[in-house]
Amino acid sequence: MRGADTPAPTGSATEVVCIGETMAVLGPADAARPLAHQTTLALSVGGAESNVACALTALGHRAAWLGRVGDDPLGRRVLDELADRGVDVSAARTDPERPTGVYFKDPRPDGTGVHYYRRGSAASAMDPTLAAQPFLHRARVLHLSGITAALSDSCAELVDRLVVRRAVPGPLVSFDVNHRPSLWRDRPQDAAPVLLGLARAADLVFVGRDEAESLWGTRTPAAVRDLLGPGGTLVVKDAGYGATAYGADGTEAFVPAPAARIVERVGAGDAFAAGYLAALLEGRTPEAGLRLGHLAAAAALATREDVPAVLLTPGCRTAPVPSDHGSTGGEPHG
Repeated sequence: MRGADTPAPTGSATEVVCIGETMAVLGPADAARPLAHQTTLALSVGGAESNVACALTALGHRAAWLGRVGDDPLGRRVLDELADRGVDVSAARTDPERPTGVYFKDPRPDGTGVHYYRRGSAASAMDPTLAAQPFLHRARVLHLSGITAALSDSCAELVDRLVVRRAVPGPLVSFDVNHRPSLWRDRPQDAAPVLLGLARAADLVFVGRDEAESLWGTRTPAAVRDLLGPGGTLVVKDAGYGATAYGADGTEAFVPAPAARIVERVGAGDAFAAGYLAALLEGRTPEAGLRLGHLAAAAALATREDVPAVLLTPGCRTAPVPSDHGSTGGEPHG
């Protein structure tokens, strides 16, 4: 990992650019029955990177989303909803030949499952040419995830160009490992080395402790730190236990996860990343970032929406404290 100091303020209209796939989401209002037994589904939008962008704008920061959608009603819904949430979508591209990706939520006794329909989607055709967007150079942070690296060879090349080869020098590179085994089904042997290489190259890394264990065999946050090596900032989320941040200077911070009221885990990890990034942009301590991450995640855990309605106290960039708030781990999402 490389260094992850607080990014310097600039005159850019955008502080964070989030790059990846956003999909149409179809989910049942009745969470007591599985998808196969539902008769009515509600339409919304979701995707790991755009979830982060939406949460950042709700926390008072300027965020943009860069990706591709189809030239279809679902693609228009994606762009309209992100714009309505205050996210800059001016650089997003519309593909006249490929469709917008879709995923379905499936209520289960052990939590919400997801079913992806994104093979051959517009986003899967993203390629390294997206790295040439001029406005990327004006951002303070570029945020990506391991999901994009699993979508296609061209998407993997895009992520490698931005994270490893630094085609856009200057912005801090934030990377959420976001291992989705179903997306690596055609090449499961590649997931661990590819995601490890990306994590080692990023300035700031988010990963779940259980996720890291399944990928790399690391059993503790300290083992993840030792595997990735020095030079960057690592944030390890350990479900209901808490989260640990390891700084490039050798510092360590831990903030426990308070008891949680969990309605659905979808999007909680994205909200956590947004909370931590918001504190980083404001020059706050790692402890403050972990706390704000927990609070943002709590808002996501308490709703069935991928992006919670995080409200701001007037004149203050901080999230309200829910009555029951807490853990960040184990969530499936785009």
